[in-house]
Amino acid sequence: MRSRQEIKANARFAIREQRGQSILTVLLVMIVVALGSMFNIIPGGILGSWIVLGTVYFVDLPLTVNSAGIFTKIYNRERASAEELFSNFPVNYLRKVGGMLWMGLFVALWSLLLFIPGVIKAYSYSMAPFILANCPNVTARDALKLSMRMTNGHKMDLFIMHLSFIGWGLLSLLTCGILSIVFTGPYMQATSAGYFVELRDKAIATGTIHHSEFYPEYNTRLQ
Repeated sequence: MRSRQEIKANARFAIREQRGQSILTVLLVMIVVALGSMFNIIPGGILGSWIVLGTVYFVDLPLTVNSAGIFTKIYNRERASAEELFSNFPVNYLRKVGGMLWMGLFVALWSLLLFIPGVIKAYSYSMAPFILANCPNVTARDALKLSMRMTNGHKMDLFIMHLSFIGWGLLSLLTCGILSIVFTGPYMQATSAGYFVELRDKAIATGTIHHSEFYPEYNTRLQ
């Protein structure tokens, strides 16, 4: 498995090759999230709250999964398009929403114990959006289980990876978020996608997870 430095270096090169699509993907997701958040400042009482929840659950969550799929392609040096955020929106829609809702629910429940267990579980499930995006025949619940197995022994690596972006995050604040759109956001997304690729390949290579668990359709074709 590649080191953190190697994954980040590959992510930087990858987004340079498709900088326009990387930036557009991050920008479109930010716009949709911002539009949904605007309902919080519009007086609407219970109706307004339900609109916000509906936007988060039924729009933002599938876009998060689709974004993960786009940046996996970018990391792998495959041609990607920001249009996939919306063209893939109806594909396995309920599965994407269900997987992300289960993820949020479990993290929230673990967070009720204490902050630390919640953080640990968040990293355990952090690969679920990438599995949902790249392994279309894996069920929502199985995506969470596979993520837990993939990240076993690597949660600290993921935590340190996120810490390594603190400096870029501060610089993004100083530029009113502009740097986040044009560099930091794509860089972090591509790096996270890189960890998915590396952890998946390592899990398969070591026998921790069988290839058919990620891609059961291949097993069916061979029968």
